[in-house]
Formats: sequence, structure tokens, C-alpha cells
Amino acid sequence: MSDATSEPILAGPGPQPPIVTLAARAQAALRGEGMIVLVGLMGVGKTTVGKALAAELNVPFRDADVHIEEAAGKTINEIFAQHGEQEFRRGERRVISRLLIDERPHVLATGGGAFTDSKTRALIKDRAVSVWLKADIDSLVKRVSRKNTRPLLRHGDPHEILTRLYNERSPFYAEADVHAESSNGAVGDTVARVLTGIRALAAEEGLQA
Repeated sequence: MSDATSEPILAGPGPQPPIVTLAARAQAALRGEGMIVLVGLMGVGKTTVGKALAAELNVPFRDADVHIEEAAGKTINEIFAQHGEQEFRRGERRVISRLLIDERPHVLATGGGAFTDSKTRALIKDRAVSVWLKADIDSLVKRVSRKNTRPLLRHGDPHEILTRLYNERSPFYAEADVHAESSNGAVGDTVARVLTGIRALAAEEGLQA
């Protein structure tokens, strides 16, 4: 995810109050007036699916890792190596907070560990519709092996590390509002599953978006 480009942030109207109910947030997201945040393990396709989803809804796409690197003036690998994961999570939380509170509606792809941070998770659940993109471990291993930009995979067997991360993180990911499979098929199929899930949420108050 971290090598994707992201268009420059367009300033919004300033800090906005959160939309109170989940159904209302889902309705707003489907109109291109609310936030959608993609969560899940590295390699599930948050950037690829996020760009396609944003295009479908005619809203901007943001990659949290790109904005973290821009804010720090360092790569994700350099931040981990020089400051450790705890400091990275603090910086990640600040960037995600700014993107969700101060910017215009968009689709946001987050790093694999973002949703495991309790404060970041609470912010996302308060400000956006969260979507857990899921894929089987074998598919993830194939995808992440194409890059050498994952700091948590630099030392050890990727299959073992991803399995451990899945076991550790899936209880947090499970708190997301929508769960969508992204293991196989075209990107458009995953986007369709995400939109189906959001429409189901939007209909919960009897107002089909």
C-alpha cells in the first residue's frame, strides 16, 4: 500500500461534526458526502480497491501511509527503524485524524495496524463507514512478495508472520461496519461487495440511498 500515489489534499470547509448514526453515515458515503475507511492486513488490496471505489463514488482517494511519509519526511521503513512501531502509531493517528476531521469526503486506505489502535479505531468508527477487506493468507503472501516495503515482513517467513498478524488483528478488524472478501476475482467485484454492504447499512433506517 505504501508506494501508491495520492492526489494533493484539497482543503475542506474546516472541521465538521460527526454524522450521528451509522445508517446516516452510510447514506452520506453513498452520495459522496461521507467518509469510507478501508482496513485490513497488508496485501488485501486497500489501495487498489480504494481507488476503484473512490472513482465509482466520484470522490478523492487518500492513502494514509503516503500522507504519513509526507508529514514525517521519511519512508514507513525509516520511521519503524528509527523510532519504532509505537511512535509510528502515534504519527499515524494524527494523520488519520486530520484526514477524517479536516478534509472533504473521500475513501481512505489505512495501514494494516491502524485499526488495532483503540484511539484510531474510535475515531474511524465515529467519523466514517469502516470496511474490512479480507483475503486468505496464501493470497496475501503472493501479493506482498512483489514488494520489499513492508517493515513487519523484513525478518521472518511471510506466511508465518501474516498468519500471526491475522490472529492478533482480526478481532479488531471484525469491529468494522462492513466485511468484504477480496481474495479472488476482479477489483470491480470487490468494489461491488463493499457497496452492497454499505447499502445494507444505509437501509437500516428505512432510507435506501
